[in-house]
Amino acid sequence: MSTASPTVAPGVIETVSDKPQPSLDRPWNVVVHNDPINLMTFVTMVFQRVFGYPRQKAGRLMMEVHTRGRSIVWTGGHEQAEHYVRILQQYHLWTTMERVES
Repeated sequence: MSTASPTVAPGVIETVSDKPQPSLDRPWNVVVHNDPINLMTFVTMVFQRVFGYPRQKAGRLMMEVHTRGRSIVWTGGHEQAEHYVRILQQYHLWTTMERVES
């Protein structure tokens, strides 16, 4: 009977791949899109309340939404991005998320 320990623990399947694995922690963008309903002052207030942005930054992002049709308002991890999308949608802002291009 051998007492040598195996190289792989029992019940664990070891896989080897030559393909590069995509980064699982690649960041996500939270995107707010322009809509014909919400007032600019309201959108600015929401950005301040949700993200804690100073009025100047919140106003700049709101103007980007208004003039360009969309603005990336936050970038970070997937779960936090989902959380922000849900909160912004509760304020009735048209909000989506997209993976940051590599």
